[in-house]
Amino acid sequence: MSDLHYSTATELAEKIKNKQLGCLEILELYFSRIEKFNDTLNAIIILDKEGARSRAIEADKALAKGELWGPFHGVPMSIKESFDVAGKPSTFGVPAYKNNIANDDSLAVKRMKAAGVTLFGKTNVPFMLSDWQSFNEIYGTTNNPWDITRTPGGSSGGSAAALAAGMTGIDAGSDIGASIRNPAHYCGVFGHKPTMGILPKVGHALPGNDVASDISVIGPLARGADDLRIATLAMAGVTGRDKSGLSLDLPASQKKEISDFKVGILLEDECCVQDSELTDQLQVAIDKLSALGVKVDDKVKPVASTKRANLVYLMLLRAATGERLSKEVLEEHRVRAIKSDPEDFSYKTIVDRAVSMSHHEWLSWNNERELLQREWQKFFEDYDLLLTPVAASAAFPHDQTGDRADRTIPINNGQEPTVDQLFWAGLPGVVYLPATSAPVGLTRSGLPCGLQIIGPHMQDLTTIHFAKLIENHLGGFIAPEGYR
Repeated sequence: MSDLHYSTATELAEKIKNKQLGCLEILELYFSRIEKFNDTLNAIIILDKEGARSRAIEADKALAKGELWGPFHGVPMSIKESFDVAGKPSTFGVPAYKNNIANDDSLAVKRMKAAGVTLFGKTNVPFMLSDWQSFNEIYGTTNNPWDITRTPGGSSGGSAAALAAGMTGIDAGSDIGASIRNPAHYCGVFGHKPTMGILPKVGHALPGNDVASDISVIGPLARGADDLRIATLAMAGVTGRDKSGLSLDLPASQKKEISDFKVGILLEDECCVQDSELTDQLQVAIDKLSALGVKVDDKVKPVASTKRANLVYLMLLRAATGERLSKEVLEEHRVRAIKSDPEDFSYKTIVDRAVSMSHHEWLSWNNERELLQREWQKFFEDYDLLLTPVAASAAFPHDQTGDRADRTIPINNGQEPTVDQLFWAGLPGVVYLPATSAPVGLTRSGLPCGLQIIGPHMQDLTTIHFAKLIENHLGGFIAPEGYR
C-alpha cells in the first residue's frame, strides 16, 4: 500500500466502503504528505486539520453503522481557494480581500460534501485567477512537482500540483481561459471543463459579483477519469428559480469501445505556434489511438475560420472579465480603443476594445458566437469528438516579470507570446462546449502533456468516457519522481 496516496478518489472510496481503509487513516496519510512536500510546492495554502479530522471520524462511525454518505464517502478533498468554504478566506489572490471570510459553503462544496468527501483545505491561485501560473502576494508561489522551476499552471495550479504530488484525493477548480485544463496538462492529471451552466457557480465569486461571468465554469480535477465523471454528476444540477421547472439529465456516452469513435484532430493552427516536443508526443498518442481502432481525421475544420473564432472568444472573454475593472481603468481602455488603428489586432488593443465595447457591439459579437455554435453542431454530425492540444507547450519556467500580456514562453528555438495559447482555451470555451484534459505521456524533456477532448453540447460524459478509454489504453496519470 506504499502508493495508496496515488489512488484515485474512486479507488479510495471503494477501499473505504469495503472497510479496507479508514476515513481518518487516509486523511492522516495526506496530512503527512502535505507536511513532507508542501513547503517545497506551496500548493495547499489553507488547512483545516481539526474540522477535517472531526468529519473523518464521523465518516468512520457512519460506515460502522452501515451508513454510506455518497460515492466519495470519506475521501479527502482539497479545493481551489476561490470557492467559498464557511469560515475560510476567499481572496482570489487579491490582498484587498485578505479578510473576506465566507459565511457559507459554495453550492459545489455542499454537493461534494453530500457526495461524502472530507474537505480539508484550499489550494493556491494567481491574482484574480488571471494567469497560467499560481502566485500572489498573500500566499506566494506554487511550484510544479515535475520541476519546481516551472509553473504548475493556473489558475487552478495549486489544485493540479496537489494532485500530482499525492497530497489530496480529489479537487475542483474553475475555468474561463483553460484554468482547469491548463494545470491538468502541465501537471499530468485529469481535468474537466463542463458544458456552460451545468455546474453551479453559486459561492464562487468575490463580493458584489453575484452573477456568473460569461464563459466561466467550475469543474473537477483528479488522477482518474472515473473521478471526473462522479464529481461532475455530484456537482451538476439546476439551481435557484430553475429548480421548479427544469431538471438535468446528462446523457451517457453512446459509444462504448475505443474503436467506436470517429474523431477529428487539430494539433496545430495559425493562431498559436506549437512547441514541437509537445506536438510530437500528442502525435504519438494519436497514432496509438489510431492503432487501437479509433477513426481519426487530421484534415478537419470545426469552424470556417479559427482566426475569427479566436477573435470572437477574446472579445467576449475580455468583455466578461472587464466587469471587475474600476470606472477609471475602463475609461483608460476606452480612450486607447478609440485612438487605436482599426487594423491593429494586437492582444492589448483587443482587450481595450473588448472591455469598453457598447452593449450593441456585445450583441453583435454574441451573434457571431451563435453562428460558431451552429458550425460546431454541423461538425459533430460527422465526428464524435475533436482532439487538440491544451496549450502551446508543456509547463514553462516561472516568469513573474511585468504584465502578463507582455510575457513570452520558450517555443522551439524562440519565444512566443504567452497569451497566444488562449486560442486552445477559447476554441471550446466561447461556444460553451465540454472539454476534458487527459494525460497522454511525457515530452522528450520529461514533462507531462495533456490531450484536450472536445465534445458536443451537453455530452460531458462522452468526453470523460473517452478520457477513461485513453487512461485504460495509454496509461493515464504518472507520478513525478521524488513524490512516489
